[in-house]
Amino acid sequence: MSSGATATSSHDTMAGNARWHAEGAISAGSNAGWPLSAHLPLGALPTAVPCARGYTRAILDEWNLAVMADAAELIVSELVTNSVQATADKDGQPRYGEDGLPVVHLRLASDRVRFRAEVWDSVPHVPAARQAGPDEEGGRGLALVEALSDRWGWTTVPGWPGKVVWAELRAD
Repeated sequence: MSSGATATSSHDTMAGNARWHAEGAISAGSNAGWPLSAHLPLGALPTAVPCARGYTRAILDEWNLAVMADAAELIVSELVTNSVQATADKDGQPRYGEDGLPVVHLRLASDRVRFRAEVWDSVPHVPAARQAGPDEEGGRGLALVEALSDRWGWTTVPGWPGKVVWAELRAD
């Protein structure tokens, strides 16, 4: 696996990768600040989550940033889980549309000091943290992302129908 490798995807390769514009999203046209990048499209299924975790660990190992892997894996896991759940129907089942199964895109980037994970999905709803009860299994994902990352946020991108949720870590 090459650190510059990018998998191709549906939706005209994410609407020309939507040029990765907008605040918080990395610009594919100018990766000068983020020279290392990798992209993985995933079907919006629960199995996308362990795939995204393993991919993140492998990429960070390749980039000699394995020291970040535990926190990065957890962040990616939470962001991908939220995107998969956002694309599901009210019963939690995959929502197939006229284009088939929705796709969640994972984009990883680094400048060797910072690591950034972006999760793109086709649902424009704002990610919202919720107060999980003490006996609930879920509902703490964004709180974990906030606790583990140096900064995180979300944005919409012109030419992309949904949103991008991102988080950054520093190697120090």
